Amino acid sequence: MNREWNDGQPIYRQLRDRVVHMILDGVLNEGDPLPSVRNVAAEYRVNPLTVLKAYQQLVHEQLVETRRGLGMFVKSGARDLLLKGEREKFLAEHWPRVHATIRRLGLTTEELLEAATKQRPSKTEKEKR
Repeated sequence: MNREWNDGQPIYRQLRDRVVHMILDGVLNEGDPLPSVRNVAAEYRVNPLTVLKAYQQLVHEQLVETRRGLGMFVKSGARDLLLKGEREKFLAEHWPRVHATIRRLGLTTEELLEAATKQRPSKTEKEKR
């Protein structure tokens, strides 16, 4: 996880977002434990209550579950749930601007597919995730 903080957003929210990205990127998989509150707090020099608040947000979103005496773990189906939400967010918030730019530039479907093919990670890059 990145150690720099954005002043425009609460730290607990940034921690939550970092865990979400780790799940989406395959760094944390279903059933994997989250780093302990104490370890994250020490490593990032933040209050343990801030880390706990971020983790509780993930529990509330049903992405993480608490196992008494063991810690917090990524729930089954968390990645799929996140992907669905992120796709909806992209289509609602980002796609209209992207689509407008595509139209303004007169890009064709073929040009977009060619660009997407060039940007697609190779199989070995996917396996690293």
